[in-house]
This record gives sequence, structure tokens and C-alpha cells, in this order.
Amino acid sequence: MLSPDTFREKYPPDELEAELPESPIGSLRDLQYLYGKLYTLATTGGGEYAPYLTPDAAGDLVDTDSSLIVVRVDVSGDDPRLADDKLGSVQVTRYTGDLIQQVGHCKYPAARGIDHSVTHQAGRNSDPEKLARYAKERLTKWATDDVVTEAAGEHPEGWIIERLAELSENEAALDTIADTLARKLGGESTTALLTVQVKTEPDGEYQWPGDIDVFREAMRQRKLSKLVTKNKADDSSGDATDLVTGSPARTVGTSEDPQNYFLGKQLEKFPGLNIEEAWRSHPISEDAAITVMNADTFVEACTYRTFGAKVYYLPYVFGRLAPEKVYRLYELLYRTVEDEETTPIEDAYREERRKTLQEQDFRFYVSAVMPHQMSRYDVFGETLNGRLHYPKQLAITHNEFVQTVSAFNRDHYTDWTAPLPTNQNWGLLETNDGQLHTVSTGWYFRQTFAERDDDDADADDPRIEALISVLSGEAVAVDVLLEEYVNRIIDEQTDDSEHEGFPSFLVASQFAQLCVLADDDLKLLQTTDPSKNQITQQPEYDRDTMPSLDEITIADGGHPAAPKLESFISETPALSPANDDDPDSVTSQRRGAFLLGALVGDIGSYQEYSEDRSTTLVDQYPVKSITRSRIKKVTQETVAKTLTYTRQEKKQQGNYPGTKADHIVDRLRDTILNPEPEEWEIETDDLRFYYALGVTYGMNDHPWNRDETDANDSISEEEH
Repeated sequence: MLSPDTFREKYPPDELEAELPESPIGSLRDLQYLYGKLYTLATTGGGEYAPYLTPDAAGDLVDTDSSLIVVRVDVSGDDPRLADDKLGSVQVTRYTGDLIQQVGHCKYPAARGIDHSVTHQAGRNSDPEKLARYAKERLTKWATDDVVTEAAGEHPEGWIIERLAELSENEAALDTIADTLARKLGGESTTALLTVQVKTEPDGEYQWPGDIDVFREAMRQRKLSKLVTKNKADDSSGDATDLVTGSPARTVGTSEDPQNYFLGKQLEKFPGLNIEEAWRSHPISEDAAITVMNADTFVEACTYRTFGAKVYYLPYVFGRLAPEKVYRLYELLYRTVEDEETTPIEDAYREERRKTLQEQDFRFYVSAVMPHQMSRYDVFGETLNGRLHYPKQLAITHNEFVQTVSAFNRDHYTDWTAPLPTNQNWGLLETNDGQLHTVSTGWYFRQTFAERDDDDADADDPRIEALISVLSGEAVAVDVLLEEYVNRIIDEQTDDSEHEGFPSFLVASQFAQLCVLADDDLKLLQTTDPSKNQITQQPEYDRDTMPSLDEITIADGGHPAAPKLESFISETPALSPANDDDPDSVTSQRRGAFLLGALVGDIGSYQEYSEDRSTTLVDQYPVKSITRSRIKKVTQETVAKTLTYTRQEKKQQGNYPGTKADHIVDRLRDTILNPEPEEWEIETDDLRFYYALGVTYGMNDHPWNRDETDANDSISEEEH
């Protein structure tokens, strides 16, 4: 394949423009056609038969020993015969780059059956007996094929193929081919192309198939015949308007598709499809169908697998196909083919970030395809409007969020922890250079959604839907996120083999993801439920360094954790009292669940660190146990336990300034009791997630550094 510089040199703007479609890309078929055009120009060049060749099929054989086996036939006399010159009837040689065009290989993309061209590709390390059979079949099978003989009968040079077929009836000649090949291979197996050379004039040279027009035409006809008979159709063809070029043409109905998307078996794509009439549902001309098939190399390069599905991220030129834009597209496709380590999204970002904003005008076809049955697939979220901006900006925004906002950053506090924990081993809680890779591969959601077996992936996998939504710039439903988050939390809490305490880092990661998706510029979070509107609103956490502890206005008369709780709640729209007046709001109910979780986490942490208890309130009230009907009882029992510890510490330490964790308890009492939880309208997943967030908050709510603080007698336990 030509390098980008060579491609630009070989096809100057005026020549390239003449090869391109006149219309802008408006469909997947248009995009595949453009890819096929570029691939053909970059490999086999222009010309009538160039799109039919498959130079990459045997690309790994180029310049390898014993990679080309040639049966040499002289048809210049009255009777066809094998060559008897110094090279002999069979030549075993190297398949070199300059022979690619001359052998004119056109592979039949199936495990069984001869290739379309007289040149045939043998299987890897075929033994001499099998190679001998393939060599003889150049005469006995290809030259006598119905389509080939029909093409020969209509071509002025058809007699050449007829002579090959005539020689195929000569048993002595066939034995000579087998014996000569066995002797030259010396018993060794090899991987090779097998072809013929033909001498048509007594004083002429032996010519390759690519030099003889009837061989190329027979190859073309044989390949075209498969476009109308595939999937057991007898003749799926007819006269119609080509959907790619818009011109009247003989159209075919069962052409191959680089994405297996328009095959006749795709009944869900074409309900009620009659395979014989497929050309009416999806009319594409013969030449356009062949060109589309050649898109495969570029399509595959822009594809990757995740969650058991195949994700397509195909760049294309938006608007008119101006040569300069097409050069850039070709360069991007070429780099993507060369680089197998990264996703096409990362390749596109690497190429495009050097461009100005005005130059970053590519669009992307985005979809995911999951095998449903043999040769049948489910297609997710197909769109032509994908933009690199969406995954790139999500990665950047996530890094900035966890690095700067007060919710995750202890730099905003002097002697107290940040509201939520961070951990360098959790990719969503720390900035990292691989965040774009995380987003593009779907790992971004794999870390937070309920776990599934990719080998048993189903068509409704919400991880795939979320990934495709993000790549397409479409919003993810809040309901889906909350359900997946809560299921993952419950799984983590109930899996005894992996249970290592409450999954606070997981919950913090989920919350960070939720906040970033709600970013005002990204707008990747949506709901149709008015009670969840506040979750889709972007939090406005402080991004500057907080004043020192001495400068903080103490809201409740002295506890340093009180202003942190106050600011976190007020700056989180899903919890903020500022949204209580909204008639559809369940903010106060969500806040009640959060505060209960915060108290459970706080007291549970106290039990673990100060009481050295192995089972705490966090274990006693797992997320799955929290419901609207039970939350009041859990609250009463948790507050009672808090009062017990308060009295206990008063006895041990004398004067005690109020109730333990009173900055939580006072607000919790008011929120849980008005209205009664049994009258709440908040949905269970919503309730449980914010309870889990509260537990995470409470477990992380302590002086910094606790170990040193615990050892310091000057800081009393009641501060905790």
C-alpha cells in the first residue's frame, strides 16, 4: 500500500478528484465506497480490473521462498502442451512485489472453493500432494468452470482458455505437472500462490494472467457471479438505480459487505426480505459492490472489539470530497492500518490534535455489531454524526474533574479529609494519560457497571449502549447508570470471595463518572423522569484552594466537618436544599438517604478504628437492605447507636460538647421524618445509590492524618 506521501505524489489533486464520488458522504455505503476507492488506488491502482484484485490476501507471501508455483503452457501450436524450455513445465519461484499485478490474484473469501482468478492461494504449509492437485486444477477446474467458459466464449481471446481446458484432458500432461512439482519441492511443504503462464505466439514470451485480457475478464465475471447467487439465491439481480452513484445500472442483491450488515440474511434489517429480490431492497451496481468490498482493510483497521461486540469508528470527510481533505483521510486510514496497538479513536486524536479547530472537520460513522446467530447480527446505535470531540473531551473533563474539584481533592481542606476518597490504583479517581483509551475501549464503563461475562454477552448489554452513546455524543440515561451502579455495589458487597469491606472507591468512581457525564459542555446525561433532573445537573464544586481551617466560617459552632458537609450538599444539585421547592423534586428524600449513609459510614468507621469491631453498622446495613419502608427503622437504630457512643464517651472523657456526629444527626432527623419515608416517591436505585454515596462520605470523614491523630492525645475522640 502506498505511503501517504507517495499516494499524494502519484495522485495529484486533479487526478484524485476525478476518481472521487461527486456527492458528499450521506450513508454507510457511500463511506465504504470511498474507502474502497482509496484502497484500490493505493494498491492495484486505477483501471477496469483493479478493483477486482485482492493484493493483500497473499501479502505475507511476498519475497518468501517457494511462494509462487507456475504451470507453464504453450498454446501457440496446433495442440496445447506443457513448456519444454529450460524453465520447464512447472516453475517454483519467489512471489515478488513486481509480480502482484501480473499474477492478478482475486481471492474467493471462503474456506472452500477455487479463487476467482486462475491464480489460486493454497493453504498454509500445504504438502506437495495437495499443491500438485491445486496446480492441475488451474487446467482441470478453473479453465472448465461454467462462468469462465461462458466468458471465454464471448471474448476474442477465449480460445486461450479453451486450449487450457483441452490440455486438462491430457493425463500424461497432468502427471508431468505432479511429478515435476514434487521433484522441485523435494518433498517440502510450502505456502504459495499457484498460477499459469501461457505462450500464445510461436516466437513470443510466456505471459502472466495479468497480461492476458481474457483471463482478467473471466476473473471479473466469476467474481460478479457470486454477487447474485450468494446465500442460495439463483439470480438476485435486476435493473435499478445504483444507491451509491445514483445512475441506472444492473444492480446486485447479495454482494459481500465489509460489516456483514447488508447481507441477505439480515432479516431484521430488511423485514420480509425475499433473497431473489434483494436487489430491489438494496440496489447497488456491480462495480460499486466490488469497490465496497475493497473497503475491508480500512474498515477492519478502524474496528476493535469490546464487551463481545465489534465497534466501528470509521472516519470520513464531512462535506465536499476536496482532495486536500481526502489526503488527510487517507493518511489517517494508513496510520490506523499500520498501528495495531491503539484504537482508531486514539489514532484519530493523535493525527487531528495537530490541526487547527477549523481543520478538525472529520466525522465518524459509529456503531457496534454483536453476533446474534451465525451470519446474523444486532446493530447498536448507528450514527454518521460521531465526532472525536465527544470521547476526547470526556477523557479530558474527567481528568480535570478529579484533579481539581473539592469533592475529591484534599488540597481544599487543611486538617480534614476531602468529601470522597481517591486512590491512585483506581483509574477514575486519578488523572492518567490513558483516559482516552479507557473511554474508547469501554473500560470507562466496565469499571463501574455490573459485571458480565463477555463470552456470554447479549444484545441488551448496557455497557455497549453507554459506550456507543458516548462515542456518538448521545446522552446516557440516568436510570441505566443508577441501576448498573447499584447492581455492581451489591455484587461487590455480597461476593464473599472478593469482599474486602465496603466498596468505597467503587462508589466514589461511579459518582465521579456521574458528575463528569453531567458536565454542561458534554451533556452526556439525560432523564425523562422529572424527579431525576437534578442528577443530570453539573455540580459546582469549589475548584480553588479553600481558606485555612481558621478562616472557615464554622456553621454549627465548631465542628470542622460541618462546613464540608454543608458545602458538599449545597453544591451537589441532586442533594441540594435549593432544589426542594421544585414540585417534582425528591432532593430532600435523596438527601435523607445520603445523610443516613453518611452517619452509618461515620459510626461504622468509629466502630472499626476505635472499638476494634470486625462487624460494623456498614456491614449491618448493606446497600441492598435499604428501602423506603426500612429506611426509617435503620435511621432510628443508627441514631440510637450514635447516642450510645456519645454517652459512653461522656463517661470516659467528662464534658462532651453535644451529640457525636451531630453535624449529620441533626440534619438527618429533620430530613428522614418530614415527610415520613413510607410516603416518599424516590425510586429504589436512586435511594440506594445515594445511601452508598453517603456511606462512602461518612467512612472518609475524619481528621487528616487519622493515624497520627489517633496517636495524638491533644485531639480528642469527640472531634471524630
